[in-house]
Amino acid sequence: MDISNSVLILVAAFGGLIIFFIFLYFVPVNLWITAIFSNVKVGLLELVGMRIRKVPPGVIVNSLITATKAGLNLTTNDLETHFLAGGNVPNVIRALISADKANISLSFKQATAIDLAGRDVFEAVQISVNPKVINTPNVAAVAADGIQLIAKARVTVRANIAQLVGGAGEETILARVGEGIVTSIGSAQNHKSVLENPDKISKLVLERGLDAGTAFEILSIDIADIDVGSNIGAKLQIDQATADLKVAEARAEERRAMAVALEQEMKAKNVEMRAKVTEAESEVPKAIADAFRTGNLGVMDYYKMENVKSDTSMRDSIAKSDENKSSDRSRGNDKNK
Repeated sequence: MDISNSVLILVAAFGGLIIFFIFLYFVPVNLWITAIFSNVKVGLLELVGMRIRKVPPGVIVNSLITATKAGLNLTTNDLETHFLAGGNVPNVIRALISADKANISLSFKQATAIDLAGRDVFEAVQISVNPKVINTPNVAAVAADGIQLIAKARVTVRANIAQLVGGAGEETILARVGEGIVTSIGSAQNHKSVLENPDKISKLVLERGLDAGTAFEILSIDIADIDVGSNIGAKLQIDQATADLKVAEARAEERRAMAVALEQEMKAKNVEMRAKVTEAESEVPKAIADAFRTGNLGVMDYYKMENVKSDTSMRDSIAKSDENKSSDRSRGNDKNK
């Protein structure tokens, strides 16, 4: 009996210990006591309800204590609602305290909306107090004289709390600043004027109001570095000259091909005309024979005609021989010279 009583006592003690820890889990008395000594009114039933709703009471109570000590008027219901919506309660409290100390207008509703939108509200408040510097990548632009300039700028921005929800981010700022730099350099008459006064780029870019619709306010734009790149104008002229040369060569080749085709066509026509002449000459003996038969041509007339043809051939041969001799003499004179 003594052994069985001892076992029962141990089991009861172990069970009581488990029940005690379960009680402390669902009823965090230590948090309740801490809240009371921090002048924060939180009931035990509220803490039990948080456990049931799967909300960590430590996060809510500690955040509420911090907010109360900083003079913020918040309730457990506000913090619990934001936590259940997926927000970062401690980060929101830190942001509200920082904004209050820096005299920045930021309500709890704004802070929770910025936090739920995926932005770091505490970092946004820090950027409002301590402006952030954004370095742009190298921006290449061409002046009116064709010389390329490569500029790099530093943009000092401050977070615009009112535009954090729905406002554009850093990528938009960088894109707009790059566009402004390209426009400013492109409108310059020559690259030397840009190198002499790079602050003109900053002034022209700032006048364009590039921070409209963004989550930031541009405080200043400073040209950190500017270098001379390639002579784009000369390259374009060379490329244009090369293209014009190719076009001219293509047109010349086209004309040459047309001339060759025309030459071949004229040769074909020449052969055709010779064929016609040969055909016509073949009719001459037939006509002479018909003239003999009809009595229109006598034998003496035929001999006279043949003599005329012979004289003509002889004169042609003499003329050709004289031409050859004169050409040979001129060649000899040229050689002697």
